[in-house]
Amino acid sequence: MTTTIRHHIARYLEINRSLGYRFEQHEELLRRFARFAEARNETHVRSETALEWASASGTASSSTYQVAKLRVLHDFAVWLHAEDDRHEIPPRDALGPLNRQRPQPHLMSVADIGKLLTAAWSMGPPGTIAPLTWHYLFGLIAATGLRTGEALALTLDDITPDGLVIREAKFGKTRLVALHPTSLDALNVYLEARLEETTRDRHVFVIATGRTPSLDHVNRVFPTLAERAGLRSPGAARRPTARSLRHSFAVRSLEELAPGTKPDRHMLALATYLGHVDVTSSYWYLEATPVLLRGIAEAAEHAHATGASHD
Repeated sequence: MTTTIRHHIARYLEINRSLGYRFEQHEELLRRFARFAEARNETHVRSETALEWASASGTASSSTYQVAKLRVLHDFAVWLHAEDDRHEIPPRDALGPLNRQRPQPHLMSVADIGKLLTAAWSMGPPGTIAPLTWHYLFGLIAATGLRTGEALALTLDDITPDGLVIREAKFGKTRLVALHPTSLDALNVYLEARLEETTRDRHVFVIATGRTPSLDHVNRVFPTLAERAGLRSPGAARRPTARSLRHSFAVRSLEELAPGTKPDRHMLALATYLGHVDVTSSYWYLEATPVLLRGIAEAAEHAHATGASHD
């Protein structure tokens, strides 16, 4: 019996997910390629077919998207080639390098966040828990740096005396997020109203339907609040977004370091707290931290001027 490319994809995904990777987007792309190749009666990855599939135009197509498609397929082919060299490995950069620059984060001041949370009180439907939910959901993200999806996934059982249990975050990791007493007090105020809701949903944050809002719903509500708070022009596509609350939390934690504190030690703690798998993800926030960048530049200039060690 001939093994199909679709079968190889299933094995590839199973192995990677057992290592903690989710691969939702990769799965869809690889299954599309499998259909494309198998329509040609191919049972092995061929570079020519891979390049034709990756460069094909489509509704979501762009040069960056095409490059990303080829990279996903390249990694899959490398894995297959290791066990069967009849699978060809398409050149990873045949369609050009992947230009995936992270956008500069939009930082929100404490005053801006206050305006946003005040605007949440005016959200409808009137007389429902929705205004409370938006106020305390965004307040919790701003105070803890949680990912929006992590905050939405919280259940009543995840609130413990030691903090919030964040389950199945990126790469399947679980972590405990400590709460400042003021944040805990605010959360308890919300919970008084939340526990009066007649719903079987165990999520902490629910809206008028009695269910937790979707991530798409949150991402639609946030711009409306930002406009009402005067933080965003009506209809503008530019930031801030809900993710700006997490970015702002991380940057504030760096800017408020006590004099003499070594940033590298704090970065390790910050990476753990934010749930970053790799500490380098946290170092990205340095790019948006003018206070620290200025300090680094001044230290470098001083070292250059005095001939001091670069260590």
